[in-house]
Amino acid sequence: MKKAYLVGAGPGDPGLLTLKGRAVLEQADCVLYDNLANPALLALVKPGAECIYVGKKKSHHPKSQEEICSLLVERARQGLCVVRLKGGDPYLFGRGGEEAEALAQAGVPFEVVPGVTSPSGLSAYAGVPLTHREHTSAVTFVTGHAVEAIDWAKVGHAETLVVLMGLTNIRQIAARLISHGKNPKTPAMAVRWASRPFQQTIVGVLEDIADRTEAAQMKPPATFVIGEVVKLRDQLNWYERLPLFGQRIVVTRARNQATQLSEKLALYGAEVVEFPVIEIAPPDDPSPLDTAIQRLSQYDWLIFTSVNGVQYFLDRLDRSNLDLRQIKGKICAIGPATRRALEQLHLKVDLMPEQYVAESLVEAFQGQQLAGKRVLLPRAKVARDVVPVALRQQGAEVDVVEAYQTVLPTVDPKTINEIFERKPDWITFTSSSTVKNFLSLVESERFKSVRLASIGPVTSETARQLGLRITVEAAEHTMDGLVEAILKFVS
Repeated sequence: MKKAYLVGAGPGDPGLLTLKGRAVLEQADCVLYDNLANPALLALVKPGAECIYVGKKKSHHPKSQEEICSLLVERARQGLCVVRLKGGDPYLFGRGGEEAEALAQAGVPFEVVPGVTSPSGLSAYAGVPLTHREHTSAVTFVTGHAVEAIDWAKVGHAETLVVLMGLTNIRQIAARLISHGKNPKTPAMAVRWASRPFQQTIVGVLEDIADRTEAAQMKPPATFVIGEVVKLRDQLNWYERLPLFGQRIVVTRARNQATQLSEKLALYGAEVVEFPVIEIAPPDDPSPLDTAIQRLSQYDWLIFTSVNGVQYFLDRLDRSNLDLRQIKGKICAIGPATRRALEQLHLKVDLMPEQYVAESLVEAFQGQQLAGKRVLLPRAKVARDVVPVALRQQGAEVDVVEAYQTVLPTVDPKTINEIFERKPDWITFTSSSTVKNFLSLVESERFKSVRLASIGPVTSETARQLGLRITVEAAEHTMDGLVEAILKFVS
């Protein structure tokens, strides 16, 4: 029998998961996750692990609490490392106590991994500290499910009152508080999906907060804060003032490369939707690259035009009987990311063009004596021939070998429907392949009014040839440049 873990997933931002929570998720054989746990956290789970959605959404419970407890015990007794992933903290209105009791009574070893509570997340991301020396030194937490079970006369005297799961009953709760002496003009706030990029915040006073949430058609899950600290929101609301807050941005890069762009966009408050429309794969026939590697010491120049070219070149080198010591020539990298990939191998880059396109690379070589020089260019299967043609005209002997290829991944139509059910604000394209593949998967009518961001002129030209209108193009043809172009537009 292995151990069971009750893990707090935090309020919604996946970055707020604790280090221990992450470590436990990564070793889990089975994960029981609820509606309030960000599904992005499931990406941490190892391949082949069982992930079971157990709901706990208002009016929709795929599994009852008794069934959840039974599953925990059953999977642990099967010798599995089972994780119960719960929104917020397991022991704050999360019914974690009941689940821990069930495990204890069944003799199943367990641990509880605390999480950032939903009130803590709400407090930070909505700009309202729950305690403040000048306003309050006490906080009361109540659940809004069972109005009759709460002594509102006692609760009403709280300096700061936090009501979880109270959206449906907030009108009744406000009336009870007022009838027991709470000032109707007490500042009040409702927050839905706290700490997520689509966080919704409604501010009013106790007597009108129900009207305001109804007018805004706010839906669960929502938490209320009632007290003078709500006045601090105007001054401390940092999250909703991030430049990309409220912007839904689709990232079309390959899944294993999307993180860099996704994280940069998320730092500025964007809701990032990863929709990989390309996969990077090794060549169907690696023998030309293998042959070039056997002659590696004979090349005067190696030119790398992408991080993928570096990685797949290195993969074939590792499979050979040679190593990096065979590189005798100079090295050229077409951009900073490619340069960093080479420098991580402790290889010095001798030449990098000012602009990260083929034409600029050709210009960079104008000052080099290439007559009679041998050049190796490991690159994608499909690429423009600007560089090899120009270098051959300068007298170089250029070997162009396929190091990798981009292929169209299998995409479930349901995934496309989910992405466009709520129309995005932006779609980002980082190569011509992402443009072509995206159009082969999604009808142009579905993103007719969506802004398009391109990483550079080659990608933009491909888009235009296919009938698309690019909204912004990165001045510097990098991930940072792409983010800056979007930021400049929205500002």
